[in-house]
Amino acid sequence: MAVHVGAPAPDFALPASSGETVRLSDFRGKKVVLYFYPKDDTPGCTLEAEQFRDLHPDFTELGAVVLGVSPDPLDSHLKFIAKHDLPFLLLSDMDHKVAETYGVWQLKKNYGREYMGIVRSTFLIDEEGRIVRIWSNVKVQGHGDAVKKAIEALNS
Repeated sequence: MAVHVGAPAPDFALPASSGETVRLSDFRGKKVVLYFYPKDDTPGCTLEAEQFRDLHPDFTELGAVVLGVSPDPLDSHLKFIAKHDLPFLLLSDMDHKVAETYGVWQLKKNYGREYMGIVRSTFLIDEEGRIVRIWSNVKVQGHGDAVKKAIEALNS
């Protein structure tokens, strides 16, 4: 199943930093910012999480929830949340099945080395559970603002 704008966002159930299992369908009736990132507490991932943290009151006011997904285990997520005071849930996709479903688990190259990993991507999902915007290969700088603007446009 290809994930694309206009398609229903594939539902999933993942362990969350809250200690619960979270399903995407739990958030029907709200907009969801679903962002996939490679690794807790690395420079780019920290900058991205801090942007979503700093804009969190705006997202809440706009009727959106933020969910971060990486292959890291929950204990890593809990440390990352505590260290950077993150107000949103982080989900643990250790077998990267959800990342595969969303097409963000891909072959990456770094210093001549090839490996499979998360390609930083964000999906904006509307209240009915449809994908309304996709950012692939995200450049972190200014990304939080771009997502906020897209939600504002959706609301107007």
